[in-house]
Amino acid sequence: MNVLKFGGTSVGSSKIINKVIGILEKYAQQEAVICVVSAVGGITDKLLFAGRQAQSKDAQYTETFEAIKGIHFDIIKELNEKPSEILLDTVQNILDDFKSLLDGIYLINELSPKTSDKLLSYGEKLSSFIIAETLINRGISAARKNTQELIITNSNFTKAEVDYSISNQLIRDYFKTSEESITILPGFIARSRHGEDTTLGRGGSDFTAAIVAAALQVKTLEIWTDVSGMFTTNPKLVKQAYPIKSISYQEAMELSHFGAKVLYPPTVQPVLDLNIPIHIKNTMDPEAEGTIISNEATNGSKPVKGISNIGNIALLTLQGSGMIGIPGFSKRLFETLSQEKINVILITQASSEHSICLGIEAHEAERAKIAIDHTFEYEIAWHKIEPLTVETGLSIVALVGDNMKNHQGLSGKMFSALGRNNVNIRAIAQGASEKNISVVIAERDVKKALNTLHEQFFETKTKQLNVFITGVGNVGERLVEQIKAQKKYLKDNLKINLRIAGLSNSRTMIFDEDGLDLNNWKNQLASGEKASLNGFFDTVKKLNLRNSIFVDITANADVAATYPDYLRESIGVVACNKIACSSDIEHYNLLKRLSLKYNAPFLFETNVGAGLPVIDTLNNLIASGDKITSIQAVLSGSLNFVFNHFNAETRFYDVVKQAAAEGYTEPDPRIDLSGVDVARKILILAREAGVEMNLEDIENKSFLSASGLKSDSVEDFYETLIKDEAHYQKLYASAASKNCQLKYVAKFDHGKASVGLEEIPQGHPFYNLEGKDNIVMFYTIRYPEQPMIIKGAGAGADVTASGLFADIIRIGNN
Repeated sequence: MNVLKFGGTSVGSSKIINKVIGILEKYAQQEAVICVVSAVGGITDKLLFAGRQAQSKDAQYTETFEAIKGIHFDIIKELNEKPSEILLDTVQNILDDFKSLLDGIYLINELSPKTSDKLLSYGEKLSSFIIAETLINRGISAARKNTQELIITNSNFTKAEVDYSISNQLIRDYFKTSEESITILPGFIARSRHGEDTTLGRGGSDFTAAIVAAALQVKTLEIWTDVSGMFTTNPKLVKQAYPIKSISYQEAMELSHFGAKVLYPPTVQPVLDLNIPIHIKNTMDPEAEGTIISNEATNGSKPVKGISNIGNIALLTLQGSGMIGIPGFSKRLFETLSQEKINVILITQASSEHSICLGIEAHEAERAKIAIDHTFEYEIAWHKIEPLTVETGLSIVALVGDNMKNHQGLSGKMFSALGRNNVNIRAIAQGASEKNISVVIAERDVKKALNTLHEQFFETKTKQLNVFITGVGNVGERLVEQIKAQKKYLKDNLKINLRIAGLSNSRTMIFDEDGLDLNNWKNQLASGEKASLNGFFDTVKKLNLRNSIFVDITANADVAATYPDYLRESIGVVACNKIACSSDIEHYNLLKRLSLKYNAPFLFETNVGAGLPVIDTLNNLIASGDKITSIQAVLSGSLNFVFNHFNAETRFYDVVKQAAAEGYTEPDPRIDLSGVDVARKILILAREAGVEMNLEDIENKSFLSASGLKSDSVEDFYETLIKDEAHYQKLYASAASKNCQLKYVAKFDHGKASVGLEEIPQGHPFYNLEGKDNIVMFYTIRYPEQPMIIKGAGAGADVTASGLFADIIRIGNN
């Protein structure tokens, strides 16, 4: 004999009920089937809502009743071409009885637990009768048996306790004489010894099926639902979650207790001692393998079997110096909660005995505080302990696995993974059996926490990076295209799953927590929402994705000012923008401190030399114990381009215009030609070398004309270039007369820095520097005479984008 249970989602519509009937017919061809059914999906909530409306004198309960009635008669008509009179009449009688109960609740203005149980029983009564009569109408050998005649309980309404000695005998006696191929039983409902309607509590239909399976000692209990088994974690929150093939009873109970809604924890109890396996199956996909729950489950190579969570948790903390060494505090605390019928989900106590933390359901927190403060009012009045503190908006996340006790460092991996993603842990609990490690975290962090832990314990060492880019201009477009081209390579070779989750330019911005479609991002961005710096940050924070990286490809001071906000949220920052790192030293140091404090990478390789590994090389020298004594560099690709193309036959204005057109200068060329951009770069190198200085400490020997320095706008500046051509030709003539090249040089020497135009003689490493190339020479303790030289393209959209890309990959590899 087979025992199958179908939940509310499996009987939620006529279409799905037809699937159930098909499954039952297939099973009945082999041997007799007992089918336990829940109420039609959503009906239990509607029944309770109607009852509460009636209790509160809301006459609209009649409208809710009519909606419930309509749902059931629609299902009857869709399942049966010609519904039998017995089906229509019986369903109408059940509904009339239900309506009379609602009218009574409305009149007396009361909804007691006893009445609530009777109210809720109508859902299963209706669904079971409709399915049974549909089977009979189709000529299938079937019958309906009222479970209230088989399962007897006490009078603990809403969560009645089963009298197994009576119930088991009634079940066995009935099925000894049952001849139908299929027997339909309503789940969830029972009857007390005094003949009153009772219910078996939340998830009671699973419980009903387990009671019947245990009484008849069947080979397997099958629980049919809308998913293909118990998953490694919640698949609605973690897309990479997958079904667990086999799991032990204990693991299943732990996962179910901590929020895995596929199975109701008490379900396991009746079949546990008899070692009857539970098979979780998918009504929508009957051929799926599902999950087997038994004593013979294997764990494979993974110590963690699943990750689960419970939401809407309140954390209660009782603390005070008067608790230390005084016996009885815990007893009084738990007795108080027991008297209030408040269930404790999690317990943790400091070894100092100074505090006890409890996790309970949030809706019971206010009642718990009133009761506990009353119990300890004497101690609170004498300041021996503090009034109970209550924190809400919390959730519990739990790692579960029988073999966790055999693996060292699991808790360390769990805590460090959460810490790296700014998931603050409010409380920790772990039993001596080490089958469960539970942490209390903020509700808003649940999705990120589950994804982080699933990636850590279940995925093939693939790290997901979620990138948010602002400033999608020339360089930004190249970066997006580079990421698009390399996505597969990164995943296959570096085990990095790189997704762009947000893009913004100066006008619009777009987001997608699952990753933007990089084949159509331009059209999406063109029709995106209005861009704003605060809006961009708020959305990144709200999405709360693990391993988030903010990429700034602007030259905007307002954007740079947002870096601390991102770092405080443990969101990495990759900056092309030089403003932040060349701001005042206090702000620069703040960014460094925030990066360390919140474990948020702050990388800005492209600040100096675009894609050249200048800062990375400098940091490696320092980290290895070397010391920078001096730096000489040509750090402006735009200025090098300008002076490599400027001569007696060209106009300085034309060369600058060409550099701007080819993307070698900032939109405002004064930033480059004034030397400010180069001064920022040498300042950044000096700071990375360990010297504290500000931009005003750098000597800037400008080559621009007086009128060029005083220009009020970009247009005015270009006008001065035309007007002051003689000034620039004089600079060129002076260098040419000495057979020298003009180069804009940055210098740092023993704590002092300067930038300015210099005449470079033949034989010098800078002399033959062509095009937009940069060169940096590091003189150090280890390189005192022959410097370490880094040379290459120091400007251009592609190389700058590649430098940003390299920083992103560097974060992924750490």
